[in-house]
Amino acid sequence: MMVTDAHDSKQHVTVIEPENRWSVLDWRELLEFRDLYWFLVWRGIKSRYAQSVMGVGWAVIQPVFSMIVFTIVFGRLASVQSDGVPYSVFAFAALIPWTYFANAITDGSNSLISNSALLSKVYFPRIFLPLAAVTAKLIDFAIAMVLLVLMLIWFGIMPDARVFILPYLIFLMMITAAGIGAWLTALAVQYRDVQHATSFLVQLLMYAAPVVYPTSLIPKSYPVLGFDLNMQHLYALNPMVGVIEGFRSGLLGSRPMPWDLIGIGTISALVIAFTGFVYFRKREMHFADVA
Repeated sequence: MMVTDAHDSKQHVTVIEPENRWSVLDWRELLEFRDLYWFLVWRGIKSRYAQSVMGVGWAVIQPVFSMIVFTIVFGRLASVQSDGVPYSVFAFAALIPWTYFANAITDGSNSLISNSALLSKVYFPRIFLPLAAVTAKLIDFAIAMVLLVLMLIWFGIMPDARVFILPYLIFLMMITAAGIGAWLTALAVQYRDVQHATSFLVQLLMYAAPVVYPTSLIPKSYPVLGFDLNMQHLYALNPMVGVIEGFRSGLLGSRPMPWDLIGIGTISALVIAFTGFVYFRKREMHFADVA
């Protein structure tokens, strides 16, 4: 499209091109709509605690009750190893990142459908919906972390310098949840049974992560077709393996920092996030039609 200014001999040219659906994110557009993003985050936080009797107590009820059940069943009855620390704090240090991860995936996968009326009325970066769901859950995570600090004081456990890896582990946890949330919410718009499958998937994934048991129970060497496979490295393809074991190492000092598991998990998390965002953008043009 060419526009000519009558008072200026120069010609101003505006070129309209189709979007590249293979790009990951339009950072310039995200920056322009950043106020809307923070509004969506605040709305997610407010909707969780508005008119709630328990208030912020809901942020700790789920991991605390899970810790009690796991301590009785796995710590006392099954006598699962806990790397030399009390099983209750061993389990709780894993339940805090896992609870965040599970709730972020659940809310992220439902983000487009629960905001379907908004999709057809106004334009904004649709990726904000799953990203806002993932960010809003950090409030629950922070509240539960306060309780974990109190437990560490109660058991006389003093973290060392390894605790400074936690910000990176939190980032790793967030991009994994964002990538899976982008995949699931884009699929859920067209296939509504994805919503029902998500809760089942989250339950299965918990036992595919070292929440109730340590990674040391996974054999390092396992013969398959004449080859010795490092099962722990295959296990670490689940990014939450490195996150959970990193949390335990940094906070409890129960084992050396699992750099190999964190490194493998980082690569896996980046692949999940990249493919999730690309697939989301490829399907974005159809959201308003089928939501």
